[in-house]
Amino acid sequence: MSRPAKTLRLILGDQLNPQHSWFDQVSPDVTYLIAELKQEAQYCQHHIQKLTGFFLAMAHFADELRATGHQVIHLDLDATGAFSDLPALLDSLTTEHQFTKFEYQTPDEYRLRQQLRQWTTLPSEEIYSEHFLVPFAELQDEFPTDRKLIMEHFYRRMRRRYNLLMEGDKPLGGQWNYDKENRKALPAKEQPPEPMLFSHDASQVIERLDRHHVSYLGTMVDQQLTWPISRAESLLLLEHFIDQGLVHFGRYQDAMTDRSWSLYHSRLSFSLNTKMLHPLEVVEHIIAAATDRSDVNLAQVEGFVRQIIGWREFVRGIYWTRMPQYTDLNALDADRPLPEYYWSGDTNMACMRQAIGQSLDHAYAHHIQRLMVTGNFALLAGIDPDEVDAWYLGIYIDAIEWVEMPNTRGMSQFADGGIIATKPYISSGKYIQRMSDHCKGCYYNVSARHGEKACPFNPLYWHFLERHRATFSGNQRMRMMYANLDRISTEEHQQIMATAEQYLQQLDNL
Repeated sequence: MSRPAKTLRLILGDQLNPQHSWFDQVSPDVTYLIAELKQEAQYCQHHIQKLTGFFLAMAHFADELRATGHQVIHLDLDATGAFSDLPALLDSLTTEHQFTKFEYQTPDEYRLRQQLRQWTTLPSEEIYSEHFLVPFAELQDEFPTDRKLIMEHFYRRMRRRYNLLMEGDKPLGGQWNYDKENRKALPAKEQPPEPMLFSHDASQVIERLDRHHVSYLGTMVDQQLTWPISRAESLLLLEHFIDQGLVHFGRYQDAMTDRSWSLYHSRLSFSLNTKMLHPLEVVEHIIAAATDRSDVNLAQVEGFVRQIIGWREFVRGIYWTRMPQYTDLNALDADRPLPEYYWSGDTNMACMRQAIGQSLDHAYAHHIQRLMVTGNFALLAGIDPDEVDAWYLGIYIDAIEWVEMPNTRGMSQFADGGIIATKPYISSGKYIQRMSDHCKGCYYNVSARHGEKACPFNPLYWHFLERHRATFSGNQRMRMMYANLDRISTEEHQQIMATAEQYLQQLDNL
């Protein structure tokens, strides 16, 4: 009689889903591997909260699996630091434990999937992660590469597919999208709720990172991680959002303020991207809770549902059907280096100082801070998308390449030439003034388009339009922008361009 296969199952740091079918049965012939890997800790410079968040969550998940009877090998950096990469570690464990089969869930990053598919020491099987709403096998059909894809159309298909906010085949309330109602600035007297924060001692993880010379960025107060590291804590954060944030989420989801770094946002992206929470359970829970709330209107709920089942799933589909070519796209030939203040927050631009400083302090900024402040500035200044990619991937706790790269290279920087967006997301300082309270005490004058203290977003905005006129002047969605540019007098146009050129030559000093 032949012996049963002795199987090694790999669990990556973003696959911490206790509800995966893998764990339905306990088998003495199956061992799970959860490992801190130097290749993952340093493929870019990560935020210290991101590194400790992943490593603490992985350790907690290993303990949970052991508590339910599963066999687990959990290795920290001290145990894996001698191995050059993941395949080398797998080779060593295969020899040591005499494994005869290897299984892994489909990684969410292209480079990891390629690495695991090329490892041939053992017979291997790739398993679906059971997380996303569009199964991996359907991505090519759902996201064809021979046509322009519109997120709104995809979002409506997902609403119908999962019967979310629907009345039969029609959208609940009679319209699909309430985005126009969800663009309000935060009133001066409105005070957002305090964010729910956790407290996890990260000192031992930090000691390991330092011992193995892993560089990182950002800060962490008293070496205490404030992000959730388990499904139970993630569910608490979900309930806190429903209780405190949902009432005004949609209304102020684009707002920016010096008074709060979290506003009414859920901050569930880390829990979702590590798979501690499932996207469908999150939106169904929120829809069910809102049904019984007279203070929560449909616009607040729809705005959240659109982000989770629409945009999040859409960028994943773009990523997987356009890789690996997507990583090299630079349609606007942007080539300037990223200014130093992206790493320090030391700038006279109040909006940039707030968005970057918050990111360094909390490993978090919401979507408008990422898109219309730090991303908008990088696009206007013509920063190399490779450097912008690396910054976004490293600084945010929720940043995993499948979700970060399309949002950065596509939506934010238009480096993909319009695969994701129909136009570049650019604005002058007027948008930031309208949506925030940052401009009131800023060193720069948000009303000035040129001159010594003109808000840098203003001359750089007009300069971007001028230098890319051949590319965008025929874009219907940008017709008004170019009409406004052409109404500027010749004299003022020259002054604006001169100020922009001066700013571009001294980007590090703005």
